[in-house]
Amino acid sequence: MARLAFLKRIALPNFARLILLGVFGAARGVRGEVRVKSYTQDPKAIGAYGALTDRAGARVFAFESLRPLGDETLAARVKGVSTREGAEALNGVELYARREQLPPPGEDEFYYDDLVGLAAVTREGLALGRVVSLSNFGAGAILEIAPEGGAETFMLPFTRAVAVEIDFARGRIVIEPPREVEGEG
Repeated sequence: MARLAFLKRIALPNFARLILLGVFGAARGVRGEVRVKSYTQDPKAIGAYGALTDRAGARVFAFESLRPLGDETLAARVKGVSTREGAEALNGVELYARREQLPPPGEDEFYYDDLVGLAAVTREGLALGRVVSLSNFGAGAILEIAPEGGAETFMLPFTRAVAVEIDFARGRIVIEPPREVEGEG
């Protein structure tokens, strides 16, 4: 899971929701090994959180072993899966940890997912909407905000200059909107 370490964390939220850590891929071999695409910063760290679950929380998956195959891909042995057919049945199943399974963020750190749902407001208290996602496609983190009333979402760079304060205790992120966007006039 990605963590950022540049904004002051005022109070850590106590969320009991599921956090997406990876997804099962295709079966590998005939003895039940399966590919796993890990979304954790260190791909092998996906095995450090204990038993994971599917989105519904109905199925539990425990890794018996993990070994690297590529940058984010691992070969995994999953407890209770010993055949190719069993591994094939996992293809596409997303792997979640409960928020409390993750290590607490360090000082001035937080998880991207902790921001989802926060109210976005200006320094003056003007409501901008709610945070619906935080993504990083390689050029820096992007904050997506959905305005109240169902208008189209808008995106802002997630930098100290734009996201000036995160206040979990009050459920908000204070935004200093950029003065102008290049190419608009």
